[in-house]
Amino acid sequence: MAETRKRVLVIDDASLVRLYYRKALEGVGFDVAEALNGLEALEILMGRPVDLLIVDVNMPRMDGFTFLETLRRKEPPLSSIPALVTSTEGGAQDFAAARSAGANFYLAKPVSQDKLVEFSSLLCGRLR
Repeated sequence: MAETRKRVLVIDDASLVRLYYRKALEGVGFDVAEALNGLEALEILMGRPVDLLIVDVNMPRMDGFTFLETLRRKEPPLSSIPALVTSTEGGAQDFAAARSAGANFYLAKPVSQDKLVEFSSLLCGRLR
């Protein structure tokens, strides 16, 4: 029996970052959806939940931390979707803020394709 493809929602206001993540993840068998900010991501998730969120911190309309805090207050399964936060900020306080908001992992940008695939696979329980 074939494994179902895991669905990832990439939430980032930078189109080049979304494209980079999409190519890396689709190249190893993930389905990828995209959102420009946290508000758009919440709308997408109401229609169809995903297996993983990749969330940028700094975005217009609703930043990544506010998005995660909002999502973690929802009912399961939405509140339990694993989240990988990415940001250009890499200090200890940034890692702590991500954890406090509900992130499972935090990677400082630039994120290598190998790290993106490794952490995405781990958080989805997917064998590489």
